[in-house]
Amino acid sequence: MKRIVAHNKKIEIIEDELPKLAGKPSYVLIKTLYSVISPGTELTILSNSENKQVHLGYSAMGEVVECGSDITDVKKGDLVACYGAPYVHHDEYLLVPKTLYAKVPDSVDPKEAALGGLGAIAIHALRIAKLQFGETAVIVGLGVLGQLIAKIANAAAYNVIAYDLHESRVEMLKGENIKAFSSVEEMEEAIRVETKSRGADAVLLCTGGKRSPLTHECLKWIRTKGKAVIVGDIEPDFPRSLMFGKEAELLISRAGGPGRYDSVYEREAIDYPYEYVRWTEGRNVEEYIRLIKEKRIDVRAFISEVVELEDAPKEFEKLLDKESTTLTQLIHYK
Repeated sequence: MKRIVAHNKKIEIIEDELPKLAGKPSYVLIKTLYSVISPGTELTILSNSENKQVHLGYSAMGEVVECGSDITDVKKGDLVACYGAPYVHHDEYLLVPKTLYAKVPDSVDPKEAALGGLGAIAIHALRIAKLQFGETAVIVGLGVLGQLIAKIANAAAYNVIAYDLHESRVEMLKGENIKAFSSVEEMEEAIRVETKSRGADAVLLCTGGKRSPLTHECLKWIRTKGKAVIVGDIEPDFPRSLMFGKEAELLISRAGGPGRYDSVYEREAIDYPYEYVRWTEGRNVEEYIRLIKEKRIDVRAFISEVVELEDAPKEFEKLLDKESTTLTQLIHYK
């Protein structure tokens, strides 16, 4: 099978062996139909690939071609969305544990389902923020993840205020009853007006760039006892005086939810008890699929650019250009 890897800071397509289901009763073998390029994460991987070969990708969907003996919720021919490296990559075939996929209904566009991993990350970020109905959430950074968070927060009836430097990204949220701005001053005025000068309940930082002045600025935007949630690749550099002055809560959102990086949950495919861990990364993928099925959110703007597998390397180079404003692309597998 073919797979896309980063090698010496370049994108390559290599041939590899087909994954084998033997000895894995709780796994399914999937023929990939679409996988999603995540520019932020994959740019970092690409830049760290000198003198080594690194696999890319973590969100995809495809058709089940074979099931392990313990699989009861899907069968051969079903479509599933799946999430999480090292089980999900830009590969023609994927071997995925039952805790990391969700069945895709016939009414859901397969391309939209491919965003399931990103959807799970966005949903988990909002869960970490612990917002209640009607509270004000400020989303900073409107890449594909920030866009998804803003849309899901709006669907949950939070009062959403969004900000990004790129006017084109701000425009993508116009018309959805989301207050979005490309000017910090305008965003700050919206926070003042919407909260009667009390401050937002939470700010979710979805930007990259490691050290960012936004970690200082965002504390000015939240209310006393408000929350700052790190979602993007930012160092948690927060001044003590502002943290102390507002008794602010600093939270870090890790990937798609409980279970991520736990070998028992992922590799051994042993789920957490539903009554004790209501929302795992797998159940967050399911929730994203529900939102799409019920048309609670519209992600069609994210799936307008589709590239064939053999053309992916050159498209990666364009997409990973730091000057690019493209949010993401889908890779299609024949």
